[in-house]
Amino acid sequence: MTAIVCMALSAAGVVIAALAGLRGRVRSAFRWLAVALVPTGLYLTGLITVFRRIGSALASWGTHLVFDPRVWTGLAMLGAAVLLLLATGVGRSRRTAEPKPVKAGKQPKAAQGASSVPAVTARPAGQKSAADDLGDFSDVEEILKRRGI
Repeated sequence: MTAIVCMALSAAGVVIAALAGLRGRVRSAFRWLAVALVPTGLYLTGLITVFRRIGSALASWGTHLVFDPRVWTGLAMLGAAVLLLLATGVGRSRRTAEPKPVKAGKQPKAAQGASSVPAVTARPAGQKSAADDLGDFSDVEEILKRRGI
């Protein structure tokens, strides 16, 4: 019976595609032809049976959901687990430790000579530097220079 229904749906789609093609709507005709191939393709691959089993299993679960207190208890437990996980911050990233302050004599050589403001050098007009090519990365470059990197 399923085969007959699928073949009939495909045949109807092919007829609609042919009518659209005769009217000069080529794109529409190809779309209808593509849709017409779906029911028969689903039947021949056995996916109609799979979908029927999935639907039956979901209907059975839904029936048990309504009438079985055991299922409601399980849903309550799952909900409590999700709430506890969210409350404890499972999805949050861990905070990084604050960097320890370095004593004045213990700073690396690169950090001792670095100032808080990057040095600006004068260039002749018309010459481009590597910083000009970076465009939006000038902020990143400034931060790296301040840290001595």
